[in-house]
Amino acid sequence: MENRKESCQFKTEINQLMKIIIHSLYSHPEIFLRELISNASDALDKLRFRSQLEPDILGTDTEFKIVIKADGSSRTLEVSDNGIGMTYDEVVENIGTIAKSGTAAFAEAMKDANKYDSLTPELIGQFGVGFYSSFIVAEKVTLITKAAGSDKGVKWESSGDGSYTIEETEKASRGTSVLLKLKNVEKDEQDFAEEWTIRSVVKKHSDFVAYPIVMDVKKTKPVLDAEGKPDPEKTETVVEEEVLNSMKAIWVKDKAEVSEEEYNEFYSHISHDWNPPHSHLHLKLEGTTEYSALLYIPAKLPFDFFMHERKHGINLYCKRVFIMENCTDLMPPYLAFIKGVVDAPDLNLNVSREILQQNALVRNIKTNLVKKLLDMFAGMEKEKYESFYGEFGHILKSGISADFENREKIASLLRYKTTKSDGQWVSLQEYISRMKPDQEEIYYITGDNLTMLLNSPHLEQLKEKDYEVLLMTDPIDEWVIRDLHEFEKKRFRSAEKGDLDLGGIDDKKKEIYSALFAYLKSSLEEKIKAVKPSTHLKDSIACLSGDSYDMSAFMEKILKANGQEVPQIKRVLELNVDHPLLVKIRAIYEQDSDAPVLKDYSNFLYDLAVISEGGKLDNPSLFSKMIGDLMTNSGSD
Repeated sequence: MENRKESCQFKTEINQLMKIIIHSLYSHPEIFLRELISNASDALDKLRFRSQLEPDILGTDTEFKIVIKADGSSRTLEVSDNGIGMTYDEVVENIGTIAKSGTAAFAEAMKDANKYDSLTPELIGQFGVGFYSSFIVAEKVTLITKAAGSDKGVKWESSGDGSYTIEETEKASRGTSVLLKLKNVEKDEQDFAEEWTIRSVVKKHSDFVAYPIVMDVKKTKPVLDAEGKPDPEKTETVVEEEVLNSMKAIWVKDKAEVSEEEYNEFYSHISHDWNPPHSHLHLKLEGTTEYSALLYIPAKLPFDFFMHERKHGINLYCKRVFIMENCTDLMPPYLAFIKGVVDAPDLNLNVSREILQQNALVRNIKTNLVKKLLDMFAGMEKEKYESFYGEFGHILKSGISADFENREKIASLLRYKTTKSDGQWVSLQEYISRMKPDQEEIYYITGDNLTMLLNSPHLEQLKEKDYEVLLMTDPIDEWVIRDLHEFEKKRFRSAEKGDLDLGGIDDKKKEIYSALFAYLKSSLEEKIKAVKPSTHLKDSIACLSGDSYDMSAFMEKILKANGQEVPQIKRVLELNVDHPLLVKIRAIYEQDSDAPVLKDYSNFLYDLAVISEGGKLDNPSLFSKMIGDLMTNSGSD
């Protein structure tokens, strides 16, 4: 049967992507070798795991390794493995089109960054496009692979010029080989055809790979004489296979034996992130439950964190044997930004994801890890914690709704800016410690603009009483408040919903405004459900509020922005009965309850309330006219 063969053009976005990679990472050329080795390591991991279920798949080739061959005369570099390999269709899917989510996600990140030189090396690994970093140093890339259990190999080749070929080919053994035809190098540039360059890059970026990375190295040795002794005058050049990496499983070592540099290097290896981690947690538990864990907090939220295809950060091992990547059962979603490894020696090597979910040992490890991480967060110095919270606080908050057992611990980790914090973060404990003697509740207000919240008319009476108010600008805060209810026996109280009960409204004033308020309610009945004297306002004339259990204006905005249908929610129009303009409107009403201007004033009061919370007006021109009329008539009485 004739072998399959085809020539293909890269899609436009892939061509763009390759240009970005090549031009942006010229100052980090060694990234390609890290990525090729990482891909080889992944292929060996997959085969090793599969062999636990299918022992015969290995045949006689049971010595896992990654082989690097450099040839300075032909200017080639080859990275090979005897891992799982790929079928023809897998090559098309994984190489010809890069990663499934990689192209679009990477292009979007670059669109946001807007400049080639803003690309950082960790993006390459995060978006699954590491293979293409080979074109930083290579003028042609040839990949030959054979899937475990397959009869045919596959050859993929490209010069990075917008096209590639792919065909079936013969290959004696399983695994993948990537052959690079290296570009010529200028003076002072790294030459990846030289042994010392390869040795130093592997040591720097791939020392912790769990499989031996070997390279044939030429060595000069003395020739032995007839008695088997070295002849000092005669030497010969021999080629020996040298292991370049230490393969140190630092997670099973004692913390005192691991340097900060080694911790950082291992983080780079497992995360593809060249930035040092924010912090790490190294645990070794012995007893009824035994496991080792090395967990990292990244310095920055990964670009692909919210993408559906993103891999979870925890790799699971058993006695240093890789079992599973993307182990979601070891870390809850609100800590999914944590990266690292967990080694549980008592696990069954044949464990599946389904069995894992029911495994009591895994549940116990997860419980312990979460507790240790939350304790670690709580013990950080203020500045270090705030740098962490600025990146991951909005994700951590989701634990309030998802983790009832640790809700109080997570609540103690929350930070908010307030009406008194001058832009600084404040914990709920700090807030409570500053509450006024007569204050019984924790006041908060939600919205998407900090400045607007700080100046909201809803806060006027609270500011008058010198009460501090939490300013919640993160959409998830709506769910935090919904599920948290209280903290240290102090209930949360919205500053924009319900009566604040900070001092009663004079009954006489209620009476003299009752007729006007009835008229306003009737005039605005399509927009509001009630008109009442305000318990929130002191200086402003109007605001919109909800009943205590109504959806907040911010929540309504969030749901609509996400495309959800939200039934019309009528709110309460609150008016300041001490405001001069309201006194004037009441006078007009009492003189002539049918005066046409009263209809305009009704809409004007409503529009003022809408504007005060950052809403949009239905009729801006009418509002502008009313402002002009008021200014014109302001001195005529």
